[in-house]
Amino acid sequence: MTLIKSISGIRGTIGGKPEDGLSPLAIVKFVAAYATFIRKSTKSNTNKIVVGRDARISGPMVKQIVLGTLTGMGFDVVDIDLATTPTTEMAVTMEKACGGIILTASHNPKQWNALKLLNERGEFLNAAEGNEVLEIAASEDFTFADVDSLGKVTVDTTYKQKHIESVLNLDLVDVEAIKAANFRVAIDCVNSVGGVVLPDLLYALGVKEIFKLHCAPHGNFAHNPEPLPQHLTEISELMKHAKADIGFVVDPDVDRLALVCENGEMFGEEYTLVAISDYVLSHTPGNTVSNLSSSRALRDVTEAHGCTYQAAAVGEVNVVAKMKETNAVIGGEGNGGVIYPASHYGRDALVGIALFLSHLAKKKMKASELRASYPPYFISKQKVELTPEIDVDAILEKVKEKFAGNDITDIDGVKIDFPDKWVHLRKSNTEPIIRIYSEAHTMEEADELGGQLISIIHEMCK
Repeated sequence: MTLIKSISGIRGTIGGKPEDGLSPLAIVKFVAAYATFIRKSTKSNTNKIVVGRDARISGPMVKQIVLGTLTGMGFDVVDIDLATTPTTEMAVTMEKACGGIILTASHNPKQWNALKLLNERGEFLNAAEGNEVLEIAASEDFTFADVDSLGKVTVDTTYKQKHIESVLNLDLVDVEAIKAANFRVAIDCVNSVGGVVLPDLLYALGVKEIFKLHCAPHGNFAHNPEPLPQHLTEISELMKHAKADIGFVVDPDVDRLALVCENGEMFGEEYTLVAISDYVLSHTPGNTVSNLSSSRALRDVTEAHGCTYQAAAVGEVNVVAKMKETNAVIGGEGNGGVIYPASHYGRDALVGIALFLSHLAKKKMKASELRASYPPYFISKQKVELTPEIDVDAILEKVKEKFAGNDITDIDGVKIDFPDKWVHLRKSNTEPIIRIYSEAHTMEEADELGGQLISIIHEMCK
């Protein structure tokens, strides 16, 4: 059993003793701490907190504890029940609430669940705010409401449709072009909330033929829920048999979007953001942002449009902060996370689907042809396991010194940019590991570059 406390939320496995995993007792403690933090920090005039959940098996149980704890802390709760992460984020601002909690462990397997914590803007708490919640929880410095001050729960299941309508109303979503293209679309929603939302979105966009995989939202995930190529063999085969034009795959909370070409080959999660950014920049030129471990292809496409690209530290909250700082028109992460400020500052697969279909319809190309039009890059992901007594920070500093003649970025670990490739080293926050991401024009080159850094690190550790 596992419980991981971090600034991005509280996640853990279900079951076991109280100190193991995301137990009911742990849920009460962390939700009460979050409520205490919101009470003293919010600028909202309402007393409302929004709660949404993905379709994992433990969702109803966790939700009941969260609702009880929030009302016990004196907050009124808007229960939107089954809802994507971006839907819940948007509901916070539509309700003018002072916060929100999303019950999802994202791409983790079915035995996991998590509390993802939002501020009044429907955005994730930053590092300082997340740490404050953890400190309140550790000290149990919270007070429950008296009987006359208990909150109440209101159920509102209209936000799925409100979210879809907001997507349809985006200026760059061209419903008529999508309708005229007569796309045949396949989807894999991994038995979570995407199965409830994606068909409705696609029909609203004018798609008439949808081939559905794993759309029943029962939480028994049919395959590993992280949308990586090795987990997507079924939809790859379906694309060819159904003669579909494009395939969409989402994770359980629908904030990541993977694309599958008509020939069953992966478009590449890294290229979800690249393609959508190409479309957005062709109509609304401006800055773009992704994190340091995302593909250089976004930079290349951005500069081809005469615009400027910036890199942020890894983590959605860091990407959002950099997007606001640079007034970016599009941004996100290379894991298929698209953040489009014209909609809201959160990764949103629904927005991604609508913009991509608009792009594909106007290009009048096959998905595989569109993919081939972008700069070819391959990312290798490796790691170095070290003994606990080794000073990881010191190792990273030595690496930085060794490559001082190159373009170095050190806002999040050490990233070394070479003319035609890059390598990014980050230390794990939970174990003595250095994660090594490298990118080049072939996978062999990327693997080789990562391997070179691994050898250098091992030599430094002697």
